[in-house]
Amino acid sequence: MRSATHADLECIQEQLGRRPRNVHAIAYRCPCGNPAVVETPPRLADGTPFPTFYYATCPKLTSAISTLESSGLMVDMNRRLASDPELAGAYAAAHEKYIADRDALGIHVEEIDNISAGGMPDRVKCLHSLVAHSLAAGPGVNPLGDEALAMLPKWWLDSPCGSEKDE
Repeated sequence: MRSATHADLECIQEQLGRRPRNVHAIAYRCPCGNPAVVETPPRLADGTPFPTFYYATCPKLTSAISTLESSGLMVDMNRRLASDPELAGAYAAAHEKYIADRDALGIHVEEIDNISAGGMPDRVKCLHSLVAHSLAAGPGVNPLGDEALAMLPKWWLDSPCGSEKDE
């Protein structure tokens, strides 16, 4: 994890098509070197509670995740989550780790107590959040994020993020 540089913030603005809000740090970089997942504080500068601590910014990554979401994978994940106590336990632990990572910033936001992202701890609602968590936290923390990540193509290989502006 490292603080975002001015160049990082410019890249993220290009990725999102808007000025990024309250980036605390770069949580993961694409293999191409550009920011792909950022950390966002639990309360934005305007006072809004923001539970999504890990936020995917790379458009190629988010597009690949969207394709995976549209495949029906989340329905299968929810079914397995409801019927597999070991998976449910690991997913609940991922939820706790997510909250602990966010709480490590030292900014307590009562409105989002015990709320993480992606539907954790008991359902799968957003693969973008789960994959962002897996990329930021590393393998073995979020089992369903890891599973989705393993299904993604190598999004950075074909015209790496940010290279479009150089063409």
